[in-house]
Amino acid sequence: MNTDGVSTGPASHDSSPPVRVLLAEDQVLIRDSFRILIDATPGLAAVGEAGTGTEAVLLARRHRPDVVLMDIRMPDMDGIEATRRICADPDCAGVRVLILTTFDQDEYVYASLRAGASGFLLKSATAAELLAAIRVVASGEALLAPTVTRRLITEFLQDPRPTQVVRGLDDVTPREREVLALIGKGMSNAEIAEHLHLTVGTVKTHIGRLLAKLRARDRAQLVIAAYEGGLVTNPHGRR
Repeated sequence: MNTDGVSTGPASHDSSPPVRVLLAEDQVLIRDSFRILIDATPGLAAVGEAGTGTEAVLLARRHRPDVVLMDIRMPDMDGIEATRRICADPDCAGVRVLILTTFDQDEYVYASLRAGASGFLLKSATAAELLAAIRVVASGEALLAPTVTRRLITEFLQDPRPTQVVRGLDDVTPREREVLALIGKGMSNAEIAEHLHLTVGTVKTHIGRLLAKLRARDRAQLVIAAYEGGLVTNPHGRR
């Protein structure tokens, strides 16, 4: 599956099943637009629509989509709580949540990632960016670009939170801690490799072990683990 962009040409002969998307958005016009766009795109299929957070949780359990496109502000249960319930539900183990947000006005991005979201997308994104984001999240990657990670950490380190005990951190080796700290500072794999004088392949191996040891879904949760474990103290620093 191509995660580098969105094909606008005819459907390929790829026999793999489509990425199944659940739409959770309280504004009907926006939700309808998303459904039309997704259903018109080869390799994607809308499998349900939710207008409230409660409906999103129920439909996620019923349909078990690959991706839930989740608005934060919804009636009766916000997208953060809905995300938390979906990601904590064993029946939804393979479901990934992509949060829709207006970052400049929305202080809930950090809470969304803590709840288990695999990333977030600005509502000002283009149609092509939305489709590409769905594919990226469905492939198991986190939609959290290094530049966005830095901005996210800067935003939330202005409101200090107590360091928490991160499960599995005691099993992490010193080198893995270094890698985790640099992930938390928003470095890409290539930047981490250069900083630690490693190959990109070695960095990927360390990240894979970190994901397993910390029981993290993706890179987004590694950022949270680095922050909550006290490994990130200066988002602009470079050790």
